[in-house]
Amino acid sequence: MAVVIVQHAPGETPSTASRVLAAAGVDTRTVLLTGGEGPAADLDGVEGLIVLGGRGSGEPSGAPALLREALAAEVPVLALGPGARLLAAGSGPAARAASGARHADRAVRLTPAAGTDPLFAGAARPAPGLRPARDPLRLPAGAVVLASCDGLPEQAFRIGASAWGVRFLAQDGAADPWTADLLGRFAALVTARSEHTAARAFFTRRAGAWEERFAHQTPAYEAGVARMCLAPGDVAVDLGCGTGRAMPALRQQVGPGGRVLGVDVTPAMLAAAARHGRTRHGDLLAADCTRLPLPGACVHGIFSAGLIDHLPDPYAALREWARVSAPDGVLLLFHPSGRAERAARHGRPLDPADLLAEGNLRAALEGAGWHLEAYEDTDGHFLARSVLRHHARGGPAAAQPARPLPARASR
Repeated sequence: MAVVIVQHAPGETPSTASRVLAAAGVDTRTVLLTGGEGPAADLDGVEGLIVLGGRGSGEPSGAPALLREALAAEVPVLALGPGARLLAAGSGPAARAASGARHADRAVRLTPAAGTDPLFAGAARPAPGLRPARDPLRLPAGAVVLASCDGLPEQAFRIGASAWGVRFLAQDGAADPWTADLLGRFAALVTARSEHTAARAFFTRRAGAWEERFAHQTPAYEAGVARMCLAPGDVAVDLGCGTGRAMPALRQQVGPGGRVLGVDVTPAMLAAAARHGRTRHGDLLAADCTRLPLPGACVHGIFSAGLIDHLPDPYAALREWARVSAPDGVLLLFHPSGRAERAARHGRPLDPADLLAEGNLRAALEGAGWHLEAYEDTDGHFLARSVLRHHARGGPAAAQPARPLPARASR
């Protein structure tokens, strides 16, 4: 995994960016933006993008394919100087333009929005030696301005949740402490998001064809959901829902008075789920399954297919799922093929340390407050059904009345 630095020409060596990221333990590689589409849209092994852009002040006709792909997959992007123009061009139709007034040098100030921004929060006041950009820039709707100055707005901005543009530079073009600090913050953010970035990069590219490719598995999903035995009026969650193939069966179980929520970390998968009509069966939520934006004891059934053993900390996930589950809540871990079949498909033997091996899984579940009631690992499917245990005092499964989901948990 590495941060890719997109620059205009070989002579414009991004030494500062490479040096700061290397000091933070982040590998970098450089690709050239020499015209046309620039580098190919290949996010394999890419956990972040730094765009230094090209020469000239004219509005670019488009953005490199790699940048467009990174924006779609919410790979962290930091665009510096002229690169901010490429970022704005690749983020959708412009909604407003800066004035680009040409006045005497003015101090760049962080806006109030910078105080809560994932990258700018805690940043020092920009030094007087950092000069504002003077040319107009058109930003897309929804862009958040993070730094500005009198008569020269939009000096730094965020687009979406993962892309930042910074236009002001040192007077002599040299590296400055403020930019070095920003690069260090970006390296930390990239590292913290690396697991999610890899998942989004992998599934974003495949989201469009996912439903058709795996439509034959729908009966297996329906059979797996049937084993949950939920009651009408219950709340059911499909974690790592992808295109939401389990949501119709979950709706059938909980009935019109229940609630179904599909959760996934990849917006492209949720968009595909919506295209396939899954919003008729429930709500869709973009969220980290290990930090669910749900109150405690509000869920009666959790269905999760092919997710738990791919998480960086599955034990934390099981504890989080216990937190949001009501007493006697059901957790069904599922896959439409067994462990041996999947191992053979990837050309490897079964691993005794595999989390999904019965002994390992039972211990992990028990440690999080779940009781494993059924375990099946056959040629046709993998299934583990657990129930949240009652605890006399405290603990993740302590008996307490179920609370409702937030009124607006969907997106």
